[in-house]
Amino acid sequence: MQRRRFGRTGFDGSVLVYGAAMLSDVDQDTADASVQEAFDAGITSFDTAASYGASEERLRPWADRLSSPDVFLATKVEERGYEAAWASIERSLARLGVDRVDLLQVHAVGETEVLDQVTGPRSATSGALGAVLRAQTEGLTRFVGITGHGHAAPAVHREALRRHDFDTVLSPWNHLLARRPDYAAEFHGLVADCEARDVGLRTIKTVSRRLWPDGAEHTYTTWYEPWDDPEHVDAAVAFALAEPGVAAIASPGDVRLLGATVRAVERAGTPAALDADDVDRVLSGAAGYASPFASALDGR
Repeated sequence: MQRRRFGRTGFDGSVLVYGAAMLSDVDQDTADASVQEAFDAGITSFDTAASYGASEERLRPWADRLSSPDVFLATKVEERGYEAAWASIERSLARLGVDRVDLLQVHAVGETEVLDQVTGPRSATSGALGAVLRAQTEGLTRFVGITGHGHAAPAVHREALRRHDFDTVLSPWNHLLARRPDYAAEFHGLVADCEARDVGLRTIKTVSRRLWPDGAEHTYTTWYEPWDDPEHVDAAVAFALAEPGVAAIASPGDVRLLGATVRAVERAGTPAALDADDVDRVLSGAAGYASPFASALDGR
């Protein structure tokens, strides 16, 4: 599997990150099989969160391997205030069975109002960010990052970098979002900001197709309907990895989608990889392709 340097962290990691949201509601045997599948595929980065159901507990049996120097382990804090965020960090480490993680991320910051909450009204030490920075000072994490969803996410993450020198950013990017001129402009501005400051940039929602239609059966555990056929998964992955400023993409949140995503990533690194024209042919006219944040456009 291809590798790329993850900004100033210096980690030379796989271009596919194991999105451990897929472990939120599975038993331990299923989790173990999926994590082993990831290691067998050459995945070297694992990303979970306190809010991902049982995910952290499911990773605990793998604590020794996840703590090794050749693996990069990240988790996330979704609480907004200092005290609640600090308690969340302590719980996460206990659930994971580790003394520290490589990266702690202030999670789900996709609106300016939320950014205000996590950075605090007076200083970076009065909100959730302050708790994460304390964890860094105390050696509980090596690096500090920020994540978020929504159509405003790239703009909010650019503002976050102006307020604090985050080490990493996790922001949405896919072929559909790139067709929105306002979104694309802010995302490419974020890429430039990250490159200028050596901030590691990873992306999410690579294989998102759309929000689940009203009344549709949710056949996957993802909160959005994913692409699951090889043609569209290949094109979606090829598009995301064609962005040179992106260090890695996160896998979708269902264990059944990992294999198809791995195969697409592997193909993207070969001479047979889809080029931009191929990607546009597959995705530009794809039926039912819409933003996973479509409700934000409707004011819902």
